[in-house]
Amino acid sequence: MTDKPAAGPRPSTGSAATVPSPFAGLLRGTDRAIVRGLARITGSAVAPYQSAVVRIGFSLTWLLFLVREWPHRSELYGPDSPWSWGMARALIGSNHAFSALMWSDSRLWFEVVYTAAIATSVMLLLGWRTRTASILFMVGVLALQNRSVFVGDGGDNVLHIMSIYLAFTRCGQVWSLDSRRARRTAAGADGRDRDPVGIALWTVFALVLLWVTALGDLSGFWAIALWTALAAQAAWWLVRRHAPGEPRTVLDMIANLVHGGAMLVIVVEVCLVYATAGWYKIQGSRWEDGTALYYPLHLNDFTPWPALSHALAGNGLIVMLITYGTVIVQVAFPFTLFNRRVKNVLLAVMMCEHAGIAVVLGLPFFSLAMIAADAVFLPTGFLRWFGDRAVRLLRPARRVVIPRQRSADEPAASTLVR
Repeated sequence: MTDKPAAGPRPSTGSAATVPSPFAGLLRGTDRAIVRGLARITGSAVAPYQSAVVRIGFSLTWLLFLVREWPHRSELYGPDSPWSWGMARALIGSNHAFSALMWSDSRLWFEVVYTAAIATSVMLLLGWRTRTASILFMVGVLALQNRSVFVGDGGDNVLHIMSIYLAFTRCGQVWSLDSRRARRTAAGADGRDRDPVGIALWTVFALVLLWVTALGDLSGFWAIALWTALAAQAAWWLVRRHAPGEPRTVLDMIANLVHGGAMLVIVVEVCLVYATAGWYKIQGSRWEDGTALYYPLHLNDFTPWPALSHALAGNGLIVMLITYGTVIVQVAFPFTLFNRRVKNVLLAVMMCEHAGIAVVLGLPFFSLAMIAADAVFLPTGFLRWFGDRAVRLLRPARRVVIPRQRSADEPAASTLVR
């Protein structure tokens, strides 16, 4: 009887076995994730509902502000402003800002720009010719705000920045007249949209831009930016009209990529606003001892309802809770983006806080601008549900007439006619 060899590692053979890399699966998973991410970003416009609600929010904020200040428009931005046209021109000459109101100091030109700003706000709000409206909306915001830089309450800074970002987004994919027109065009005979109104709008824009450039009223940067926007729109129309195949697919991919980048910048911008606001508050002694809210509640400029303001200021516990709560929410919000449920809770708290600021401190347009910026974080499911409910309320249900069944002994209609 022979003894079996003891169990143990086998002796090495002439050819060593290949050991699989522990990173092989990781690399394959990373490649698949990158491919899916690129397909998602370039295949369609990301966050279409969020971009639409941001578009609606900021255009509505600017529209309401311009309409409310219509009686005082000349003192704020026009010839009667304490910040005169010459002073504004000197400042813009040093900081190279853009303002269409600097092209002429006449009252007629001011009225044209102010009225056009209202019209483009309505266009963007309704999502009609969104590409054109987003550019003109940005021009209107910059023209008025850069004319009088000392007019505003903080929300104007957010509106100023977001108007530029919106020009790079495809914010008319849903909840817009453009989306309805696109559906009707796709259901047409050849699927092509001649778009004579859009051509007329961009032709007028090109003529005005040519006139201003010839007069030398545009700086080099803004001349390049506006002419590039015009050329891009012309290229888009030509490809859509005469090459609807692969060239249009490539342009769609580029537009979706630019849109995704702009939406990411908007998200980062909102996070920076809250993070910097929260950390600067921490450094203030009044925020540290929990009494910061007490002081604005006693300022005449921020007490539209004196009885309400004095009642809040008289309760030390409420003042302390709101003061500390504001700091905690602003500092913590950027970190809550990693947890959807916590983020949604803090988002609702911040929106309610801004609504309270609008009522208690009398800053409605600041609050509207911040709520519109916060809306970029709203979940898609909630926005779709809200949009469906809004459509059901605004559009009454059609009555469906069900024909009544005729009984056996009831004479037919032809018999009654006889």
